[in-house]
Amino acid sequence: MLRKAPYILPLGAAFVIVFAIGCHSHKSGSNEARRVLYYQDPMHPSYRSDKPGVAPDCGMNLVPVYADNLEDSMSSTQGSAAAVVRIDPAIQQLYGVKLARVEENSGQGTVRAFGRVAADETRVFSVDFGTEGYVKETHDDAVGNHVEKDQHLAVVYSPDFLAVEGGYLAANEHSPGSPNLTRDNSVSGSQGTASVQARADRLRNLGMSDSQINEISQEHKIPEYVFVVSPTDGFILSRNITPGMRFERHSALYTIADLSHVWILADLFGKDAQAVRPGAKARVTLPDTGESFTATVSHVLPEVDPNTHALKTRLEADNPGFKLRPNMFVTVDLPVSQQAGLTVPSDSVLDSGISKRVFVQTAPGYFESRFVETGSRMDDRVRITKGLQEGEIVVSSGTFLVDSESRLTSSEKQNSSAAKVLRATTETEHHGN
Repeated sequence: MLRKAPYILPLGAAFVIVFAIGCHSHKSGSNEARRVLYYQDPMHPSYRSDKPGVAPDCGMNLVPVYADNLEDSMSSTQGSAAAVVRIDPAIQQLYGVKLARVEENSGQGTVRAFGRVAADETRVFSVDFGTEGYVKETHDDAVGNHVEKDQHLAVVYSPDFLAVEGGYLAANEHSPGSPNLTRDNSVSGSQGTASVQARADRLRNLGMSDSQINEISQEHKIPEYVFVVSPTDGFILSRNITPGMRFERHSALYTIADLSHVWILADLFGKDAQAVRPGAKARVTLPDTGESFTATVSHVLPEVDPNTHALKTRLEADNPGFKLRPNMFVTVDLPVSQQAGLTVPSDSVLDSGISKRVFVQTAPGYFESRFVETGSRMDDRVRITKGLQEGEIVVSSGTFLVDSESRLTSSEKQNSSAAKVLRATTETEHHGN
């Protein structure tokens, strides 16, 4: 027994040393886990301090924020981004929440754009005179009136016509074989006929109509006044003439447009404009009545609108009944071919400007918020390039209601987590005191 004593004493001393080291290590690890990062105002967490003290706004003691609590809070917040929200099917039906399936699209569809009706510029005529004079009277020439070709709109007087009319009548008398001359008549080889044609052209350049030139030939009489006539069947778009008014040379008296054929100018953006081809048939719809017309794409204009950065696309359409009127707004559905891919209804995507999300049904009544990347729009659907798989079910109507419920649920979880942190820190202070 005495021989074993020298061995027992060193062994006991070693045991005591190891126990002391273990206790110190455990205490150090506990202190490291409960390390204070900073102190914050319990009522206004945005206020922080690197040392204990009193909140300047409410007078409450600043609460310590420990490293382990912050990590738990961050994990809870990150997990809440993908949190699942539950909405009872009865509530879904009550608030109009609808579902749709993620589908593969062939890439053939239409692009909807807003358009404005404009007069065909090749069918717009400006009525003026190549000489000065004054207006004697006008007839049924209000803006918006429908007029017929050669209809008398006004009577004017200009002395410059008289000399040319006399020369035309004299030349016509020496060429009795050509009493009626218009633009479509062929010019004979005789000198008399050539002289008649030259004087008739001078009268046209001054502003006299072919119908009045023919009257001079038939009646052999020089008219004192000249008629202002409509050059086409159409509508008066502008009127700058009144009885008794003096007009200058080449002053525009009327603007008259043939509206039996019109243009539609539609705004397209980016890839949509590139997908449209001249010759394509489009549907133009009046938003008020729902009546539709067929239009043909003629040009994608090179200019870009400086305000909207949109490209103007010109379409042409027949206008039976003159229902398409200048400056009228219409809806244009243009056929396009784009890259095939997965699509969802446009209303499914919540766009915050920074990110885009959809709500995916994970089980009946349960929805998960998921970030997605989108491509081009086609009809009422949008292409999804990342984030979804074919066959998944997403919220297609009432998305904002689901989003509100999700945010409310997430807020409740965060408030509960914050309350636990505050309770734990309060208890720690109490035990410390």
